[in-house]
Amino acid sequence: MDELPIGRRVAYWRGRRKMSQQVFADRLGKSKSWVDKVERGVRRLDKFSVLYEIADILQVDVQLLLGKDPERRTDALNCIDQVEVEEIRAALERYDSMTAYFDAAPYPPPLVDMRKAVSHAWLTYQYGRYGMLTRALPKLLRDAQAADAGYDDEQARDAAHLLGQVYQIASSVLRKLGECDLAWLAADRSMAVAQRADDQLLAGVATTRVCNALAAMGRSRPALELNVNIANRLAPGTGDASPEQLSVYGMLLLQGTMAAARIGDSATVDDLLAGAQEAATLLGSDQNHYWTSFGPTNLELHRAAAAVELGDGGRAVEIHQRIPEPAFNALLPERRAHHLLDIARGYAQIGDVANAGEMLLLGDRLAPSEIRCRPIAHEVMSDVLRRTRGAPPPPIAELAEHMGVGV
Repeated sequence: MDELPIGRRVAYWRGRRKMSQQVFADRLGKSKSWVDKVERGVRRLDKFSVLYEIADILQVDVQLLLGKDPERRTDALNCIDQVEVEEIRAALERYDSMTAYFDAAPYPPPLVDMRKAVSHAWLTYQYGRYGMLTRALPKLLRDAQAADAGYDDEQARDAAHLLGQVYQIASSVLRKLGECDLAWLAADRSMAVAQRADDQLLAGVATTRVCNALAAMGRSRPALELNVNIANRLAPGTGDASPEQLSVYGMLLLQGTMAAARIGDSATVDDLLAGAQEAATLLGSDQNHYWTSFGPTNLELHRAAAAVELGDGGRAVEIHQRIPEPAFNALLPERRAHHLLDIARGYAQIGDVANAGEMLLLGDRLAPSEIRCRPIAHEVMSDVLRRTRGAPPPPIAELAEHMGVGV
């Protein structure tokens, strides 16, 4: 099938799933004519976001649609191994910009190619493909560092912006997988590079990555203080604020909310949520500026997550149950699966291990890596198994086996 055009591959897998063009178009939110043109090669498929949606609907690895070998997985999903950790560490330890200060820089990769690669990496993260991302990160880091070292003038700011984003991607996925020290290093690098990129909003998002890494290492109070400090500096003034500014400002407040919840400061949690609510209301809908996914629905997800951190699982479940299903389903898979993991923790807090297990199963269907690869998910699964009377239901036992959690 490798030699087939991508539209023919879509048609092939649609047929394998016994799905008509109309049904497929409805699930994708497109017209039947659009699907027909894609499958006949009249219309190009050049957006990774659409490819990922198609792959999700057809229940295939996106690499199959691209004519490549699918991501290899073991039963435990091969989240990340020590070799990959060391390759990422080696890439983070490079200092290309300092070397270029003394010697001529090597030929850097074209910025147009780097932009595509960085966008692809963000989407890989937001669709929860952590194993695929960690294998791609070392090369992406090296290429972004070479670009940052090799360009000057106006292009230097563009290259620094891209490198800052790559550091943020690395920090985010490394923190998810429990590599907190490397996550902090990558996030710290992203803040320094954002200053060279001369983009305060990029620096604001970099701040949330640093604070997430600090909180993961048990340093929630300095994380709270830094988030609030930078949020105050980026707070919208009396004039019109751009959607980008509202998104970054709101996300800083939400990350501050999570840090405050971890130290049990419920009053600060309420204050920061109120500020984020104002920003979300002004924004109007969930958007993905600076890859933040900030908006009214994501705000509710953080409200529930904060309740879990405060030990109020019942409150988290109540919030979850009132979130409109269409708005929730419109969020990217990583956000939804992350939230379902939080709600699994909430159900476990109130002793409802059956629903806790159900939330893990739902999250696994959306983004397996979010459930199978995160240490916190392993803790929840262990709790579910320990407190289940008798043998666990077969789907839970199977998921536990895939996660490597003993039944």
